[in-house]
Amino acid sequence: MLARSAITQSARCATSQIRGYATLKEVELRLKSIKNIEKITKTMKIVASTRLSKAQKAKAAAKMIDQADATFYDVAKTAEVAEAKESPKHLSIAITSDKGLCGSIHSQLAKAVKRNLEANPTTDIVAIGDKIKMQLLRSHPENIKLAFNGIGKDAPTFYESSLITAKILEELKAQDYSKITIFFNDPVSSLSFEPSTKPIYNPETIQTSPGYNVFEIDPEGKLPTDLFEYSLTSQILSAMAQGYAAEISARRNAMDNASKNAGDMINRYSILYNRTRQAVITNELVDIITGASSLD
Repeated sequence: MLARSAITQSARCATSQIRGYATLKEVELRLKSIKNIEKITKTMKIVASTRLSKAQKAKAAAKMIDQADATFYDVAKTAEVAEAKESPKHLSIAITSDKGLCGSIHSQLAKAVKRNLEANPTTDIVAIGDKIKMQLLRSHPENIKLAFNGIGKDAPTFYESSLITAKILEELKAQDYSKITIFFNDPVSSLSFEPSTKPIYNPETIQTSPGYNVFEIDPEGKLPTDLFEYSLTSQILSAMAQGYAAEISARRNAMDNASKNAGDMINRYSILYNRTRQAVITNELVDIITGASSLD
């Protein structure tokens, strides 16, 4: 009877020991996976930090483009004509990129575009970047008329934006739209961003501006059309450059937060691992002592 009781108790201890080893193994695997994730997030943070200086240069160049365009349109008083006209035909150009792991930067811009669609349901959309395209396809697939990908791999160039403009002019006849708005992410600081917009004026609006004659331009020339195409190209470049800077900064911050969270989880799982290991060792000692006592 005593031997049977000892065998039963030994079996229970063995079962407990097996469970302890399984739990310890699970904790160990989880801890290892979190450490691997921490290495990845730290590496991505370093990569984003090294690319940030290049993004800041692109952002500074974009600001100069904005100032040049704004000066011309302010002198020509183009905005007054655009506000006075009715705008039944709208075009929105939404700019993000193809990459993720950068917080809510893409979803915030998608929300801004969707709010505009609520006010103007018939607005046509050009999606530049797979992230904005995929989010808008879920809710407004019929509004997307043109999409581009391969965006955000590096700092944007004028050649890249000129190819996008040429396709928009060829496929959608952008000059026929009475109102064109570019949606992009504006890097307010190194820690924050906000969805912003840029207006683009069509050739007719430019030519009928009250201050247009100040520049002594031949009224029969093609300059309004050429200026519209150049302005569209430069403003797309500017929006892409500012969005690129905002995305790199957001990715660095997101990877920094992810690394900190992974570090906190590693500390918690390390404590859990040590406690579980101590429990397994204690069970083994109890098993050995119980077995030795039963033999006596």
